Amino acid sequence: MPANPPVDFEKRVKLPPGKMGSDYPYAIKATDLMQNFVFATLDIDAAYVESINGVGGHAQRKLKLPAPPSSGTHVLGAISGAIQWIATEEC
Repeated sequence: MPANPPVDFEKRVKLPPGKMGSDYPYAIKATDLMQNFVFATLDIDAAYVESINGVGGHAQRKLKLPAPPSSGTHVLGAISGAIQWIATEEC
């Protein structure tokens, strides 16, 4: 299921001038940007997040998951609160 952000900027830039609260047709409101950023931010336990440098040297967060097994059929799950790959039969 695709995640559709609350504010569709592609639709906004096609609106005639004055329909977005300004006379310039390509104005983007800070509140609309923040609404999309908050929507796109995952709420993840800090133990599973690593801070790294992203594109252009900007701070980025990387989700830390165990490396998948090199063979066999597995599902990512949790046993006693620990995230791990669990061997399973092929479907």
